[in-house]
Amino acid sequence: MRRALAGSWALAFVAGPLGVFLVLRRMSLVGDAMAHAILPGVAVGFLTAGLSLGAMTVGGILTGLLVAMLAGLVARHTPLREDASFASFYLISLGLGVLLVSLRGSNMDLIHVLFGTVLGLNDAALLLVTAVSSVVLLVLAAVYRLLVAECLDPAFLRSVRGGGALTHMLFLLMLVLTLVAGFQVLGTLMVVGIMMLPATSARFWTASGGGQMILAACMGAAASYAGLLLSFHLNLPASPAIILSAGCLYLVSVALGPLGGLLQAMRQARATRLRLASIQEHTHE
Repeated sequence: MRRALAGSWALAFVAGPLGVFLVLRRMSLVGDAMAHAILPGVAVGFLTAGLSLGAMTVGGILTGLLVAMLAGLVARHTPLREDASFASFYLISLGLGVLLVSLRGSNMDLIHVLFGTVLGLNDAALLLVTAVSSVVLLVLAAVYRLLVAECLDPAFLRSVRGGGALTHMLFLLMLVLTLVAGFQVLGTLMVVGIMMLPATSARFWTASGGGQMILAACMGAAASYAGLLLSFHLNLPASPAIILSAGCLYLVSVALGPLGGLLQAMRQARATRLRLASIQEHTHE
């Protein structure tokens, strides 16, 4: 449980801030696509070296970057938009990855790759997750202003010596590295959940980008802690328990969040109706 908590927190602290940028850049579904895009590389690593952490990690990184480049090329040279291109490649990758794992492995091996083994993290996997998270956070801090500028005005960065394309590729690289490291914890199907659910939840509580990143990381850590506790006391699978805990935080944020939450919207609508009624009364008088 201590290893699971350490690995989950290391992943949450970097996945939340990256998720905030995905939301700001309107690329939420791209994160899901990239999470599935790494599956064929992980499968090839499994076929060649068994459950080797190094082989599956390298394979996942290579296929993730390949899918990102192919999707970008298709979006640039055809009328198809980037999100649709990513969706097409991720479906191909998902089918190919499941097929490759099934050729040699058992159902348990497929479940391990798809849903992770957060309660079975060994020293190598824990070191990989913490190392990747630390490096990505440092790089994210270094290019934070460029990423914010690209969210606000992509045309400006493109006009400055192609800075926009370089920043975009660097962001995709950080995304791929985080997803590849995170599949050891939550699997390729669920790792994007700890990235997007806290990020979308934070949007309802604070308006600033920096505040959303900090809050998303904290929410991801809280969901990991709550999910592991639920899995221990209720004998539940750990990975789904973590994601469902993050989902509960999202639903609470949608209902009670002060920035666009349903309760706040109802209050504003009620205040508007009262104002209109008051104006009508004064008009009659």
